[in-house]
Amino acid sequence: MAKKKSAKQAEPMKLFYIFYNQERWDNWIKTLQEASFEPAEDEEVSEGEQMLFSFTEDITLSVLKIIRLYQNGRFTKEEATEKLDDVEIIVMTGLPEGELEDIIGSIQLSLLVLFTACRKYLEGGFETDIKTLVKKGKGIDEENLEEALEVAANIGAAVIDGATCCAKYIKDNVEDPTLFDEWLIEIETMSNAMKSLAKFDEEPGESS
Repeated sequence: MAKKKSAKQAEPMKLFYIFYNQERWDNWIKTLQEASFEPAEDEEVSEGEQMLFSFTEDITLSVLKIIRLYQNGRFTKEEATEKLDDVEIIVMTGLPEGELEDIIGSIQLSLLVLFTACRKYLEGGFETDIKTLVKKGKGIDEENLEEALEVAANIGAAVIDGATCCAKYIKDNVEDPTLFDEWLIEIETMSNAMKSLAKFDEEPGESS
């Protein structure tokens, strides 16, 4: 009887959990608009850049919570895909006016791999040889966006499935990283997020 009661207590999470909404996005944009992107004296990273990392990490965690609940059997593939679509519309549609336009546009490009990898994971049949995939991706001409994204999405799906990537493939001293490099950085953020969500949803009613 105790197990049945526990399952009933956990059920509302499936029905009412809010992963990301327009208000959350708008609040982040407002905060970023008020932030300074000029590093203070004796600081290498500006307040705005630090916030941008937290902003991207927040989106990544929100999206991967959907995947984690799918892995836990709380969502069907169709339900997870629908919720993924809801977040993608908020994150990838439109740009703020002014100085943030280019910055958010760049973030949207890097987050392409997050949403594409999640869909590839849900569909299954992805490749898992990380080393070969990274080598292949780095060899693709940057103008061939779709092919490079397909490779990166396979890496991301493998990471969601438990593979390790991508710190050793990211060079800190690269002055002009390619888009594929940016995707590897996002996949590393995804990897850290999945680790932090290892116990997510073990406690009924958990909301963060």
